[in-house]
Amino acid sequence: MPLSVKDTLIIVAVAAVCTFATRLVPFVLFSGKKEPPKFVRYLGTVLPVAIIGVLIVYGIGDVRETGINELIPKLIAVAATALVHIWKRNTLLSIAVGTIGYMLLINFVF
Repeated sequence: MPLSVKDTLIIVAVAAVCTFATRLVPFVLFSGKKEPPKFVRYLGTVLPVAIIGVLIVYGIGDVRETGINELIPKLIAVAATALVHIWKRNTLLSIAVGTIGYMLLINFVF
């Protein structure tokens, strides 16, 4: 059953409000000169690394279903991402190199 235009707009509006609210709450809670709690600062240091680890496991964890030939470009992209990050310490550059490198590998090499 397809959604009506009204239902679609309501869903988009609710998603937009929820997304905006989750981005706004930290600024409201920690605005001004108040220092964030130690736990929040701790999460800010460990979560990025944990999330990257989960993404790596998710991205290359399907070896049994896909086979080794599809794993090789993924491993090359992960290695390129890690090397660029160690070299430049720039997260956006590292992600861009890994993503673009993987896309080039799967489209033109493998």
